[in-house]
Amino acid sequence: MRPGHACVLAFSFVRLEGHDHLYSVLDKRLFSREFIAGEYSIADIASYPWIVPYQKQGMNLDDFPNVKRWFEGIQTRPAVQRAYEIAKRVNVAPLVTEESRSILFGQDRKI
Repeated sequence: MRPGHACVLAFSFVRLEGHDHLYSVLDKRLFSREFIAGEYSIADIASYPWIVPYQKQGMNLDDFPNVKRWFEGIQTRPAVQRAYEIAKRVNVAPLVTEESRSILFGQDRKI
């Protein structure tokens, strides 16, 4: 596995590992670099949306200073700002219905 892929891969397991662990992994990864893979890359583009709802996840970015620095840097990029403005107009309906929520997030229930 190439450098940078571990962090991106880790984010695909949010439901399995928990947010604290993933934020810690990302914070350590960003300790000595500006971006996840060193230079701005698809790793940053793919990981950023996982951090956007940090408040809904019960996370405090002040606990993860490297993630906070990275997040604020990505957030100010013009292309990211344009994309999220477009998303406000395109994503107006809820993506998850109550039925799909029970299917997606109720998998740990006993049958």
